[in-house]
Amino acid sequence: METRYANHPEDIKRYNTDELRDNFLVEKLFDAGKVHLTYTHVDRMIFGGITPAEEELTIKLDKQLGVTYFLERRELGIINIGAEGFVVLDGKEYEMKRHDGLYVGRGTQEVLFRSKDASNPAKFYINSAPAHHTYPTVKIDIKDIKPLELGEKGTLNERKIHQYIHPNVCESCQLQMGLTILLPGSVWNTMPAHTHDRRSEVYLYFDMEEDTRVFHFMGEPSETRHLILKNEQAVISPSWSIHTGTATSNYTFIWGMCGENITYDDMDHVKMNELK
Repeated sequence: METRYANHPEDIKRYNTDELRDNFLVEKLFDAGKVHLTYTHVDRMIFGGITPAEEELTIKLDKQLGVTYFLERRELGIINIGAEGFVVLDGKEYEMKRHDGLYVGRGTQEVLFRSKDASNPAKFYINSAPAHHTYPTVKIDIKDIKPLELGEKGTLNERKIHQYIHPNVCESCQLQMGLTILLPGSVWNTMPAHTHDRRSEVYLYFDMEEDTRVFHFMGEPSETRHLILKNEQAVISPSWSIHTGTATSNYTFIWGMCGENITYDDMDHVKMNELK
């Protein structure tokens, strides 16, 4: 597991491209037979990719977190972006098709990840946040979610927002997680931009062609910066940063949030004339 530390907004005004990427961008998450995780000190989120192949995989972070097992004091969200697989929680197996999700409550001791076909593995993307209470584990099927349909063709941001770990779907301590699909011809995921100083966020961009690139914008509204991402890369978005991005074609992204509250629309919108 890699560790990323928190950054003051004044500091990043002096960062060059490599420094921005080293601090906020995670370039490799999915690698057959391996677990790639990142621990960010921003709200102590753990995120990453688990790609089981011939053998099942698990997360072993007891010593790193000062606990006896990974979810002793944490909750976990999982969305599969690969082929069919399985998650086994304390002996109970959950089938995980593409875009299926799972909320796992605090106190679950054994979490195993399997692929149905090692040659075409599942790709389990996870977000985990500290938890103070145990809520029930919930399997989430994208077919059962009625998406929020936002945006317009004229502003190039028609999108469907699927809320997975959200008060409308299941209870959680502080973790929220969802999947947004941009329609063909749309490239902006949020514009005008917004901030939410009470919550940080992590984005995973995927379902992109080899040459498609996302331009993820960050920084304070008056001091914007950008990162360029390719398929299946993730970016840490601190609470003080704007949350917005565009790309050379449509794409899908998973957003995961944790912090002071779990109100999805608790945003501070930024006027266009405030962006610099």
